[in-house]
Amino acid sequence: MISDEALMLEFQGGSRAAFEQLFARYRGPLYGYFRRRLNGDERAQARAEDLTQETFIAVIQAVARYEPRALVRTYFYAIAINLLTAERRRQQRDSPTGKAAPEPSTGDAPDASMWVREALQKLDGSEREILMLREYEQLGYSEISDLLKIPVNTVRSRLFRARMAMREYLEPTTKCTDAGKTDEEPGPVKLARVEGEAL
Repeated sequence: MISDEALMLEFQGGSRAAFEQLFARYRGPLYGYFRRRLNGDERAQARAEDLTQETFIAVIQAVARYEPRALVRTYFYAIAINLLTAERRRQQRDSPTGKAAPEPSTGDAPDASMWVREALQKLDGSEREILMLREYEQLGYSEISDLLKIPVNTVRSRLFRARMAMREYLEPTTKCTDAGKTDEEPGPVKLARVEGEAL
């Protein structure tokens, strides 16, 4: 199998087939990246698709300037992060003052997904992003470090804190009922890597 980096250099040389292979490899992961970070209604699904397309448009527009200094995957996610930041600024600017952003939809979601989403929302923003990049996007520590422009040791410590917090939020807790029985709250839940799932 040809590496992403070799495909990117072929695309830079004018190969449409190389771009199509990169598109096939990264369309789903990038859509999932945006989908998990946008609110969970139908408009968000469409916007995640738009942002995925915008990522590839940005790649096409900048292909002449591409230099293989980092993994192609890191390059794509760097573009995606910039687009998401701009999208959040636009949403904040366009939303009425003082109106809270809508909560992600949990209508048809299984209980486990709902608990994971709620636990993720309790995390500090930087820790949540690092955890999601590591667990959902499967990026390495150095890739996350490059993307977020923070030291690798900071990535490791924030990821550790995020995992410990998630464990605490998702561990079963025992409570007593009127009859003296104990009921358990939702038990440990593993992060699900489902393409396009809103988190």
